[in-house]
Amino acid sequence: MNELLQQIKIEALANDVPIIQDPSLALIGDLIDEYQMAKIIEIGTAVGYSALSFLEHASVQMIDTFERNSEMASIAKQNIAKCGKENEITIHEVDALLFDEKELNSDYDLLFIDAAKAQSQKFFLKYSPLVKKGGFIIVDNINFHGVKADDPGISKNLRSMLLKIEAFVEWIKTVEGYSVSFFEGGDGLAIARKL
Repeated sequence: MNELLQQIKIEALANDVPIIQDPSLALIGDLIDEYQMAKIIEIGTAVGYSALSFLEHASVQMIDTFERNSEMASIAKQNIAKCGKENEITIHEVDALLFDEKELNSDYDLLFIDAAKAQSQKFFLKYSPLVKKGGFIIVDNINFHGVKADDPGISKNLRSMLLKIEAFVEWIKTVEGYSVSFFEGGDGLAIARKL
């Protein structure tokens, strides 16, 4: 499947579709292997690249992934079908904040949040109860390409989003019941392990 994944990655980058960066993907892959993760929830499918990459690890059995953009969801479905992984990956074509999370199983090993950056805290609070003790919640893009809210010349909208990301980073450090660390590679990850 590596060749297909590489093609999906090339097409995503050529079309300016934001996908997980290699250093972040490698770190998550190491955690999947170390903790033998089997069940994953992903918020933000995009073209299916990260979900398909997670399935490259032998322990991963099933992924529930959310994509509210119908065009992206359609491309993701095609990519998942090309890779023959329709039985392992379920795409929920809906805003994850509007979905009834009780429809999902519990005891997930990993919640991976890679969607609307300003909503990370809401996604965390809504879906973290489905993650089992010892499981992980990982949030991508906490460094947002190295741009900071106080950088000169950035737009008002970008500054607003960056302030929300910075507020989330400060908030996650204080959440009880989790051991939190940060990874500076790629676009940065917040990694919370449920105690």
